[in-house]
Amino acid sequence: MAGTRSSDGTVAHRLIEEHLVDGRMAPGGEIGLGIDQTLTQDATGTLVMQELEALALDRVRTDLSVQYVDHNILQADERNAEDHLFLRSAARRYGVWYSKPGNGVSHPTHMQRFGVPGKSLAGSDSHTCAAGSLGMLAIGVGGLEVALAMAGQPLYLTMPRIWGVRLTGTLPDWVSAKDVILELLRRHGVKGGVGRILEYHGPGLAGLTAMDRHVIANMGAELGATTSLFPADDAVRDFLRAEGREDDFREITAEPGARYDLEEEIDLSALEPLIAEPTSPGNVVPVREVAGEPIGQAVIGSSANPGLRDFAVAAAMVRGRQTAAGVSFDVNPTSREILQDLTRMGATFDLLTAGARLHQSGCLGCIGMGQAPAAGRNSLRTFPRNFPGRSGTEDDAVWLCSPETATASALTGAITDPRAWAAEHDVRYPALELPERATVNAAMLEPPPAPDDAARIRPERGPNISALPDFDPLPDTIDAPVLLTAGDHVSTDEISPAGARALPYRSNIPKLAEFSLVRLDPDYPRRAAELRDRGGHLIVAGENWGQGSSREHAAITLRHLGLRAVLAQSYARIHWQNLANFGVLPLEFDDPDDQARIQRGDRLRLDGLREALAPGAPSELTARNTTREETYRLHHRLSDRQRRAVLSGGTIPALARTTP
Repeated sequence: MAGTRSSDGTVAHRLIEEHLVDGRMAPGGEIGLGIDQTLTQDATGTLVMQELEALALDRVRTDLSVQYVDHNILQADERNAEDHLFLRSAARRYGVWYSKPGNGVSHPTHMQRFGVPGKSLAGSDSHTCAAGSLGMLAIGVGGLEVALAMAGQPLYLTMPRIWGVRLTGTLPDWVSAKDVILELLRRHGVKGGVGRILEYHGPGLAGLTAMDRHVIANMGAELGATTSLFPADDAVRDFLRAEGREDDFREITAEPGARYDLEEEIDLSALEPLIAEPTSPGNVVPVREVAGEPIGQAVIGSSANPGLRDFAVAAAMVRGRQTAAGVSFDVNPTSREILQDLTRMGATFDLLTAGARLHQSGCLGCIGMGQAPAAGRNSLRTFPRNFPGRSGTEDDAVWLCSPETATASALTGAITDPRAWAAEHDVRYPALELPERATVNAAMLEPPPAPDDAARIRPERGPNISALPDFDPLPDTIDAPVLLTAGDHVSTDEISPAGARALPYRSNIPKLAEFSLVRLDPDYPRRAAELRDRGGHLIVAGENWGQGSSREHAAITLRHLGLRAVLAQSYARIHWQNLANFGVLPLEFDDPDDQARIQRGDRLRLDGLREALAPGAPSELTARNTTREETYRLHHRLSDRQRRAVLSGGTIPALARTTP
């Protein structure tokens, strides 16, 4: 039964209304959305395929589902290759398209080949929101949420508030789309978009291509936003025409006088080159304020700057020049199509001649798989994130910036405002002549076989692919020690690190668990394992616990090590959902000062949990610190559906209990 509907004339309300199957469109309440498409990538997709097995799914029930291999494509040993075999065979078994390694990063590739205005998209990658650039309702969630959507279930989330961002003016020379989203991060930080959908509108849109909009929508995830949305207008039509898919276009724009819950304005003409300092996307300052800092690396690429323009402008800047001695200038084409077009233009030649190192199409350094910088040396990247150690180097210093800033800095050997570089060398902003038609190459996209053929396929499992762990129901009383205390904005990269050491074990939960939280406490996995069969343990944290990646490994590995509950000031949206999905109780302090009163090693007791989490029960609880003889008031934000999941030990056990 569809829920109660309402509309305020925004693109967001219109698309939510079209896909609403449960709940009311009132901010703060839980809604269920019908999902048209899903996206999975290799770092999260192996768990999704295992979850489909656990759900006993025969074939996906979405209009379209695609499995990309883009994150972990460096095959240093047999483990990644085995995962690729598993993913391809599982995709064929369940009726999922398969994008081969080297075909491209999921988000721009999906946009090029499968994105359709007005469709809903759920992806097991936090940057799935990038497809909002096409006017899609695209939401990044945990892998289990995607598996359920593939099985035909609604995607549940808290109804966001709609944040209208009105764009005026036009971008000056040497300022590009990356500086727009960095400006929002400068104003609002990494929590500014929590509980919100960003909807861009206004006359400034006319100067932004669909791929420019992708840059802005992608990094809405760094604001903590549920998703970002642009209208499907002439810019989207032009993009789809270039991809040979103009028939997929559907105009979707806000109504005149559309009402937003919050409003903001950005004058594009007033922007300047910006850069995010280490170690957060929210540490944004003007490039001119940090100019002169020496660098050792500059990297162009990633889903955060994936367009042909982003590489072509770099190629034009370095044409006839050499990058500075001692600087590694790395280029990661974001899709094979873009690499082909870049080569057709002659821009690949310009980059290579200038000293660039050309890598295969994929995420690579963005997820710490290769291109790790030297310790303590500044690395400028057009990437979305710069959390500590995410690059693959523990003592890293990663800065986030536009292609213009990264390239100017690669040429000088120090952080450089591209306007200053251009003035010194009497260089005009490049007048790019991009091809009107993309070099479409679908050869590395494998369609799923027919249902009868798919039914005979069995997923190929190498020795590094474990089964999903079985988790017991939540006990009525938790009496356990606090094994870790943490501050604000701890990311999933710090909870369950990626990188070349850990990520190859993404399909092996027991092994991957050995890397859990080692950046905060190297001894955490050992101490947690010792307590696993003795009632488990607790974690106490500050604000925005679990920001960043959607990887559900950050929940499932901690649960495997015996984590029963987290007490935090607040949570990042996706990680909060993932904790509940795997039976970990996410609690929040009524009084934020209580967090600082709890020390590592304190023993906390929570009683009467099964009654407290019963559907319809009040959301208040108390925890007794038996070490310090103190009591703390807590609350949770779980829906009745999530309460049942936590009580059952996770969503899959909860579904098993209700399925005949």
